[in-house]
Amino acid sequence: MNTRRQFLQSSAVIAAPMLVNAKAFSDDSPSNRINVAFIGTGNQGMGMLRRFLNAELGNVLAVCDVNEGSYGYKEPDHFYGATPAKQLVEANNAKRSKSGAAAQCHAYSDFREVLQRDDIDAVVIVVPDHWHRVITVMALEAGKDVYCEKPLTFSVADGRVMIDAVRKNDRILQTGSHERSNPISQFVCEAAKAGKIGKLTKIITKVGYNNKVGPGPGWMPMPVPKNLDYRTWLGPAPQQPYHEDRCLYRFRFNYDYSGGQITNFGAHCNDMAHWGMGLDTGGPTEVECLDAKFLPEGSLFNTATETRFRCKYANGVELLCESGEEQVQTRFEGTDGWLQTGYRGTTASDPNLLEGLPEKTKGVNDPHSSHLANFIDCVKSRSEPRAPVEVGHASAVLCHIANAMIRLFPQTGPGRVAKWDAASEQFVGDDLANRMLVREQRDPFA
Repeated sequence: MNTRRQFLQSSAVIAAPMLVNAKAFSDDSPSNRINVAFIGTGNQGMGMLRRFLNAELGNVLAVCDVNEGSYGYKEPDHFYGATPAKQLVEANNAKRSKSGAAAQCHAYSDFREVLQRDDIDAVVIVVPDHWHRVITVMALEAGKDVYCEKPLTFSVADGRVMIDAVRKNDRILQTGSHERSNPISQFVCEAAKAGKIGKLTKIITKVGYNNKVGPGPGWMPMPVPKNLDYRTWLGPAPQQPYHEDRCLYRFRFNYDYSGGQITNFGAHCNDMAHWGMGLDTGGPTEVECLDAKFLPEGSLFNTATETRFRCKYANGVELLCESGEEQVQTRFEGTDGWLQTGYRGTTASDPNLLEGLPEKTKGVNDPHSSHLANFIDCVKSRSEPRAPVEVGHASAVLCHIANAMIRLFPQTGPGRVAKWDAASEQFVGDDLANRMLVREQRDPFA
């Protein structure tokens, strides 16, 4: 299979001016609308697809998922997959079409068929973390621009491969760190970076507790549903028997596919910590796990249920990340005050620090939609997006090295401080910790 395709050779598309207002993309002329495919149409994928369609950001020509369609994603009544996504797109097309005829959207189970299509300019990748590198690199080599959900990578090593693929193929990549497109997060992080609270001394980030409960020791395998291509879902991950709590939304609670809430919610709040420090592509000098709790050995879910870790940076700032009721929260503390923002609101040590704070956005202008719109803007203008590949990599690395120490905690306990060399992306003189950075992966197509 030839996985390298030339980008759509329309100079009108390549040279299109940057358009800030997503509604400007509602022009149906072929020269103005970007052709997009969605790879992964589960819980997050369907949400992103709805936002893309509502904001009229482009033409969705294809959707792809290894699940034809089923209930039971984040909630039991959520019916997602390739077929529901196809129906959603075609219903939207029929509503927008003057004739009422639905323009066809093709549904696929194999993403490689999507990448072979010369009429698709960009792909939105919303799949479990263990597939991010493979699909992203193949898409880039096929000449597609890529929106890849956070965390950008499954391992530290994945990031360098993805950076090289973006730059070698001269493609656009937007990491799905949508807080970068949230006006409130922009206000707080830029204020911290500009010294509005004095010299930064400490940043405290919060990640939510695990929001699902899986089966404990002694769980039994289940028959694979007919609608699910489980072999492909596993892909590069270890061969394991099927259980309904292994897949769909719950993949994030197993280290074979993700990194728990550290790489889920933590990919947002810790990215904001780097942003507020002005270290978009930097990293800490040391990391220490202060506490970690796990389910009994043999449970299907094996990521930490509660965590607390500390990082130090060369600029003297200390980062403390801990589990809590708040799903995402970032607090910047400086010599002259503090600023704090999260899903429950934004506060400050002095009300004057909040002067000019944007109102919370709703509808098609929410951060997810704005982040997708920024991606499409950059596909047209060929300019860098708000969360380019290097930024997504750096944020993911912070989460991965924290997880390395968290996973070692049951055998090493507190007080183990590991030195980190951001340049080499290795722990200094710590073979045990460095072994935790390696994620063995199978050939997904063997």
